[in-house]
Amino acid sequence: MTTSRVFRSKQRCSFAILAALFIFNFLPGAASGQGPDDVVRTNVSLVQLNIGVVDARGHAVTSLSRNDFTVYEDGVKQPILNFEPTDTPFSLVLLLDMSGSTTSFRPQLRQAASRFLDALGPEDRVAVIQFNAKIKNLSGFTTDRKKSAYAIQVLAEGAGETHLYEALSYSLRELAKEQKRRKAIVVLTDGLDTSMRNADRSSASRAQTDAEAVAAIDPKASVALNSVLTAADRQSVTVYPLALPSGDPKRLPLQDPVITGIYSAARARLQNLADRTGGRLNEIQRLDQMARLYVEVAANLRTLYTVGYKPQSERARDGKWHEIRVEVTQPQLTARTKPGYFAR
Repeated sequence: MTTSRVFRSKQRCSFAILAALFIFNFLPGAASGQGPDDVVRTNVSLVQLNIGVVDARGHAVTSLSRNDFTVYEDGVKQPILNFEPTDTPFSLVLLLDMSGSTTSFRPQLRQAASRFLDALGPEDRVAVIQFNAKIKNLSGFTTDRKKSAYAIQVLAEGAGETHLYEALSYSLRELAKEQKRRKAIVVLTDGLDTSMRNADRSSASRAQTDAEAVAAIDPKASVALNSVLTAADRQSVTVYPLALPSGDPKRLPLQDPVITGIYSAARARLQNLADRTGGRLNEIQRLDQMARLYVEVAANLRTLYTVGYKPQSERARDGKWHEIRVEVTQPQLTARTKPGYFAR
């Protein structure tokens, strides 16, 4: 009897070990202990840059090769590991602000976004995502322009709050699924994220003048903004904000220091988002400019080279800023890309 109990006990122990081994080897992520965030981070050692090159007259130059570029990080020349010419396709998120502040010009918005689709390359993959209080993926990544146009013309609607930075984070997670393709986000917005607006109002509540209100808010200190910038760095995503006139601090109908501070901080964050990712902030002065600016962004995307390098000095994520400089062999040409990144 005792021998039988021992045998059954050993059977149960063996079964438990086998079950544990099965779980360890076959459940997703169990063997490596990695979550989704860790998977993204494994690629940070390869730094990819989307680079635009112009001549002395500001005209785009699209005929360069790998040997025409030299990349420096913190002043140290880096070996270029991969190079993609300007006609390499992009994966793009077309991010549309469907909050209450955009309801009065939806026809112009739809027309402009549709013209953007027409200006893209045939192999560019586009996802259409809208945001207000909620974020909706209206059309997944596709080269089918009719599908994307239907999402813009028919599905995009709504009102409510503006959850801009939550939408940007969502867009970056969607772009991560596109793996090694070149990536960009084109976002139409006034920039007035609801949660940031409330925090900015608290920071500037005691200001008596516009200057005091602007000084009371540090736009770059935003946790949400910096989280987006870090995620964009990891994937080498270039962001192009199209800033609506309704968010322009110079056009406020009510002259109030706190409101001036809020609007100025919102616009400064959009500028920082563009600068840090190598994009460009396009300020819409009049609604009839919207379509033209969309087309200009699409045209700009088709002039970008992509260069990848692995920093020569292996280092941990020190959280420090690492400066990037790109030079072109022809001295009359100017290269433009993001200025650097934080190693996080």
